[in-house]
Order: sequence, then C-alpha cells, then structure tokens
Amino acid sequence: MELLSVSSRLFWSFLLHATLFWCLSQRSRSATVPANETDRLALLAFKDRITKDPLNVMSSWNHSLHFCKWRGITCSLRHERVTVLNLTSLELEGSIPPQVGNLTFLRVINLRDNGFHGEIPREIGHLFRLERIDLSSNSFGGEIPSNLTYCSNLRVINFSFNELVGEIPIELSSLSKLRWLFLHVNQLVGRIPPSLGNLSSLTQLSLSRNNLQGNIPGDLGRIPKLGLLQISQNNLSGTIPSPIYNYSTLYLLSVTANQLHGTLPPDLGLFLPNLQYFYVSRNWFTGPIPVSLANATFFQELYLTNNDFTGGVPMNLGTLRYLYILTIGGNRLGTGKEDDLNFINSLPNCSYLEQFGFHNNSFKGMLPNSIANLSTRLHWLAMGFNHLYGRIPEGIGNLVSLTQLNLDHNNFTGDIPFSIGKLHKLQFLDLSGNRFSGQIPSSIGNFTELNELYLQENSLSGNIPPSLGNCQKLIALNLSQNNLNGTIPEQLFSLSSLSISLNLARNFLIGSLHMKVGSLKNIGELDVSENKLSGEIPGTLGGCQSLERLYMEGNAFQGTIPQSLNTMRGLRELDFSRNNLSGLIPKYLENFTSLQKLNLSFNDFEGQVPVQGVFENASGISVIGNGKLCGGIPKLGLPKCLVLRSKSRRFLSLKVIIPVIIVAVCLILLLLCFAPLLWRRKSRQKQLQTSSEDRYKNVSYAELLKATDGFSSHNLIGVGSYGSVYKGYFVSDGQIVAVKVLNLQRQGASRSFLAECEALRNVRHRNLIKILASCSSIDFKGNDFKALVFEYMPNGSLEEWLHPKVNEEHQPRTLNLIQRLNIAIDVAHALDYLHHHCQTPISHCDLKPSNVLLDNDMVAHVSDFGIARFLSGAVDDNSTNKTNSIVVKGSIGYVAAVKVLNPKRKGASLQNARH
Repeated sequence: MELLSVSSRLFWSFLLHATLFWCLSQRSRSATVPANETDRLALLAFKDRITKDPLNVMSSWNHSLHFCKWRGITCSLRHERVTVLNLTSLELEGSIPPQVGNLTFLRVINLRDNGFHGEIPREIGHLFRLERIDLSSNSFGGEIPSNLTYCSNLRVINFSFNELVGEIPIELSSLSKLRWLFLHVNQLVGRIPPSLGNLSSLTQLSLSRNNLQGNIPGDLGRIPKLGLLQISQNNLSGTIPSPIYNYSTLYLLSVTANQLHGTLPPDLGLFLPNLQYFYVSRNWFTGPIPVSLANATFFQELYLTNNDFTGGVPMNLGTLRYLYILTIGGNRLGTGKEDDLNFINSLPNCSYLEQFGFHNNSFKGMLPNSIANLSTRLHWLAMGFNHLYGRIPEGIGNLVSLTQLNLDHNNFTGDIPFSIGKLHKLQFLDLSGNRFSGQIPSSIGNFTELNELYLQENSLSGNIPPSLGNCQKLIALNLSQNNLNGTIPEQLFSLSSLSISLNLARNFLIGSLHMKVGSLKNIGELDVSENKLSGEIPGTLGGCQSLERLYMEGNAFQGTIPQSLNTMRGLRELDFSRNNLSGLIPKYLENFTSLQKLNLSFNDFEGQVPVQGVFENASGISVIGNGKLCGGIPKLGLPKCLVLRSKSRRFLSLKVIIPVIIVAVCLILLLLCFAPLLWRRKSRQKQLQTSSEDRYKNVSYAELLKATDGFSSHNLIGVGSYGSVYKGYFVSDGQIVAVKVLNLQRQGASRSFLAECEALRNVRHRNLIKILASCSSIDFKGNDFKALVFEYMPNGSLEEWLHPKVNEEHQPRTLNLIQRLNIAIDVAHALDYLHHHCQTPISHCDLKPSNVLLDNDMVAHVSDFGIARFLSGAVDDNSTNKTNSIVVKGSIGYVAAVKVLNPKRKGASLQNARH
C-alpha cells in the first residue's frame, strides 16, 4: 500500500510538472507572435483592393519592410499600432475593405484626391479613436454610414466631391467634438436636419451643390462658434432665418443659387461685423443693399448678382479697404437719376479691387472720370445693359490689368478712345449695342492676348484696321451692323485662331472675298452678308472644313458655286441668296448630312434641283427667284426638267426635230407662266393651314407685362390708330424689343392684327420691320389681349427726324443729304421687294414718314402693315379689273398707293396722290 501511495504521488507530481512545463512553453511561444499582426493583415487587405497604382505606391508595402515603414503609414512608438493612414493625391484607384475597421488605434484616415469608389464601409464606425476622416475628391457612392456616431472623438469629416446619395444622417448631431463637416458636391437629398444645431463645437459647415430642399432650419443659429456656413446651389426655399444673422463669429455666408427670398436686414453689417465673404447671388432677394455693410470692415468678396435688389448703391462702400470682388449685376438697381454712378467716386480707395460689375441694371448717367482711378489690380469690369451715355473717359487706359471689359448695350457715343490700346492684357472686349462713331482705333492691334472682340451694332465707319491681324489669339470677332467700308483686309484671314465666329455682316464693304479665307480652318461661323462684296466665291473657301454656318447673302457675288466646297461636310446653315450666282446647283450638297438650312433664292441658277439630303425638306431650302430651275421635290412647285434625246436619234431630219423643239418651247413657256402662280397659291394655302410653320414664336401676356414694366408710360414710345407701342426688355435673353398692343375696343383693331401677322409672316428683307413674336391671349382681368413684338428701332421714325418736336429734351436731330438719300433708297428697296419679289405681291397702303423706322445704323425699315393688302389679283386676266383696285385707305393728307393696276396690262402703273 505504501508503495502504491508513493507511485501515485510520483505520477501526480510528474503530471503537475508536465502541465506546468506545457503552460510555460505555450506562454513562451505566444510571446514570439506580434500583438499588432491584425494591423498588418488589415493593411494587406487594403492593398489587395487597389486596382490602379500608376505611381507604384504599393511597392513599399511588402514583407521585407515592417508595415510601420510602408508609405503613408504612421504608427505609435509604444505599441507599434497604425495611427495614421495618409495616401493623398497618389492617383490610386480601388475600394476600402471592411478590414479597415480592425485598425483600432487609427486616428487619421486621409485618402483625399484619388480615384477610390464603392461605398464607405460601416466598419469605420468601430474606430472609436478616429479624430479625422478625409475621403474628399474621390468617387465614393452609397449613403453616409449612420454609425459614425460611435466615433465620438471625430473632429473633422470631409466627404466632399464624391457621389454620395441619401439624406444627411441625423445621428451626426451627437458628435459633440466635431468642428468641420464638409459634405458639399454630392447628390444628397432631403432637408437639412435641424438637429445639426446641437453640434456645439462646429466652426465650419458646408453642404453646397447637393439636392437639398426645404427651409434653412433656424436651429443652425444655436451653433455658438460657427464661422463658415455654405449651403449654396441647392433647392432651398423660404428666407434666411434671423438667428443666422446673430453669428458675430461668421466670416463666410454663402446661399447662392437657391430659391430664397426676402430682404437683407438693414443692420446686417452690425450683426455680422467679421463677415468677409457674402454670397447671395441667383436668388429672389428684394429691397435695397444695406448701408451697414460698410461696418464689416474686413469685407473681401460681395456677390449680390441676379436678384431683384432695387434703389441706389451705398456711397460708403469705398471704406471697405480690403474689398477685392464687388458684383451687383443682374438686379434693378439705379434710381434713373444722373447721379446713379456717384458711388464709383469712392471706390478708388479700394486698392485691392480686382473684380467690379454692375451690369444688367437700370443705372443712368455718364461714366465718371474716377473710373480711371480704380485699382490697378482690377482685371474684370462689367457695366453692360444699363442706360449709360456720353463718352468713355480717356483714362480708361489706366486700368492696365484689365482682362475683361464689358460696356455693351448702353448709349455711349463718340469715338472709341485711342487710349484703350494701353490695355495690353485684355482677353475679352465688348462694346456692342452702343452709338460709337468714328473709326476703329488702330491701337486695338495692341491686344495680343485678346480672345473675343465685339463691336457690332454701333455707327463705326471707315476701314477695318489691318492691325487687327496682330491679335493672333482671337477666337471670335464681330464687327457687324456698322458703317464700315473699304475692302476686307487680308490680315483678318491670317487669324487662324478664329474658331467661333467672324461676323462682318450689314456694313458697306466692297471688293472680293480674299483667297486667304481658306486659312480659317477652325472657324465655326463666317458671316459677310448684306454688304457690297463682288467677284466669285473663292475656291479656297473649301479649306474652312470646321465651318458650320456660312452667310454670304445680300451681296453681288457672281459665277458658280465652287466644286471645292464639297469638303465642308459639317455645314448646318448655308445662305447664298440675293447674289448674282449662276450655273447648276452642286449635287454634292445632297451629301451634307448636317445641312439643315439652305437658301439659294434670288440668283440665276439653272438646271435640275437635287432631291436628296436637305433638298428633301421643302421647309429647309429656298430656291425662289431662280427662273431657270426645274425638277426637285413636288412641294417646290418647279417645272419638270426636259429629258434629253438618246444618241441614236440625234440624226433625225430637221423636218422632225424643228417642230418638236417649237412645241416643247411653247409648252415650257406656258408652264413657266402658270407654275409660279400655282406654287404661290399652294404655298399660301399651306401657310394658312399650318401655323406651326410660322417664323415667329408666341409669347405670353405675363412675359410682355414684365418686359414693359407693366406697360408703364415710361416705356411708351408711340400711339397709333389701333394701339400703342412700348419699349420692352426680355431678361431671359437680354433682347430689347418694341411691343405693339392692340386697342381691341377700336373697330378694326383685330382685323389689323390679323393683317399685320399675315403680311409679315412670310416676308424677309433688310428694309422691312422684323416681327419677332405675337401674343393672342387674355390679360389678368379676363379681357382679350393681342400684341405684336417687333425688333426695336433705337432712332425712332423718319417723322421725328423730319419734323422734330419743339419740346424735346435732346437737341433737334437733322439728316444730311447722304442720309436722306440712303433712307429713300432703303424704302425703295422695301417697296420693290413687296411689289415684285414676294410670293404674293403686297401693297402697304399707308406709307408715310411715321411708318419708316430707323435702326442704330440709320437703316430704314418700313413698318405698320395693319391695312396692307395682298395683290394676287394683279396677275389675273385683264378682265378682272375690279379685283385689281384697292379702296383708298391710310392717313388723311397722304396716300402712298391709290390704285394698283394689272402690271401686264399696257400703261399700268402705281399712282400716288395728295389730298
């Protein structure tokens, strides 16, 4: 028994020692395995998700180096655990694996400016030590993980410039230590959670460029230290809550491009004394600009554009010495008084000013000389679409840093100052839509950096300066609608940079189109229409293979259309009308698949009209006024082409050939006599039946009401027998128009409306008033309303020039002999077109000086077709004399047309009479 007891004790002792040895050995073995192995495995999982690494960043993530030495990795010294993952701007692409949640010591994740995609893994919510996460400028999608709330130490969240969707999680409001929350430029929807007002440590909040809607929550006003609030470019509505204006710490407030309304508080600058950046553009704010803005002495950028602000501009803005951007365009600012621009006198004190714009307003007056004393840092100056007049100060040349200058659509007069040539840095210059006269200064050739130059719609004269050829960076040049003469300098065609447009239309240019025109290989539009150019179309024009719109109508070009133009396959619109071109219509035009509009009318083309491509669409082509054409699609109403005899019959005896030829000629003559009449009748019937083919559009009563400022007497420019004419301005496209409102209580007004629509719907001539739109509706009181919208004629009627009123504000205007002769010629051209070149001849019946309107260039336009008559009976048989007479109508005292006789009848004429 004793032996057994000893053996038992030995066994248990051995077992105890063996167990103790095993435990010690296991402890020793575990001590050799690193405790941070999970970090290494997590990083390797991250590496496996990288699909593109052009800079070979991941090459350092290998087994030969400890992971704490891998690029972009920072570890703690004590535990050798990953604390920072920083891979910014390395052109990496891939996704984030869920294993990133195992990096439990991680404090910073920065993957900014790469190509990561996929969803943000929810496992990031396990990183309770995380303080900063920046995933901006990637392509992450999906929703924002709501469990980020477990990362209670977060100071910065930047998910901007991604493709995140869904709503802003309300759970984010529990992150009491969060200072920056950047979610801008995503696709987030829903409302701004009011609970964000609980973020007591927040200093910067940016939610711009999403699809958020609803009101701005007033709870945001509870964030005590907010310095930046950026919620622009969403669909927010309502007003800015008053608590927002109580942030004395706020230095940036941006609500641009929403649907907000209301007025700005008068004490805005007192409530927000540290405001430096204020953006409220593209909303519906009304009322005046607060004078108190000057109290925010550190103001740097002020954007108030495209709202509905009214009144004057505070005179104390010049005290903002750090101001470098001031834009107040696109409002209704201006009092209509001569001192509207006095606020400019204080702005020279703003020595840092770089951008200044007050365009698209109602400012009136002369440009003060102090404009020349603005900051020499100024590079953007815009004051177009106002009511400014007088001369441009010579001192404008002092603004030597200007890169963009807009003075368009005002009433500036006089010469373009020569000193403007000092602006060597100009890239954009727009002086269009004014009344500048004199020559284009040759100093414009100093603009070697110029990209776009617009001088159209003025009264400039003389030659086009060859020095423009020095502007080798020009992409657009528009000199149209002036009084320029002489030839087109060949230096213009050396501007191979021209890619948008070269527009020289509606001048008095002479000579031929230079052969170097083919050098404009990149140009998209070339317009030399309505000049006095002659000669043949240069074959080199085919070198302009990027051309989409080519307008050469209204000149004296002759010869045939060159075969070399067949390379211009990108053409969309081509107009050769009203020239002296001859020969066959090129068949290659059928292959221009992009061609939508082709006008060859009023030339001397002959032969068969093609039937494919653009020629299949009767509304897309015009070949009228070419009496030798035949064939084409039936809708054109042209005679059939004669089929040539086969060669086997060419030796028929003269006894057979001559009678056949005589009969054929007689048939053709008969066909040519009756075909135009039939075609005109068919065209007329189709135009009456299909209103959708009208060239003018319909506008609503509300649009006209807004355009004329409620048909105010301030905009009234004329009163006639059947209605009143108002000056109007369409904000949508900046177009100034004349709106003729019919007085439907007057008998015959409705008939006059229909007559004018019918007369103008199918006429197109430089010297006829152009109808732009019509309105047949009811007003806001339920009454019938009819109106016509015409192009605006700035120089009024001929009557006002011949018989000026004694009590006119301006000095009486006079016409010199040349102007009178030009006006007479213009009227004669208009009547010749109405009587001989319309599809159906038209008699005006009320031609008088008050119905002859003058545009900016003193070009005459015949207007008021309210009692006009179609003369279809004028080509009927002589026996129908009754239909060829017109009852005397028009104004008492003078009648332009008493009786129209059949023009084919011997002795017929158009008689004039005075009472």
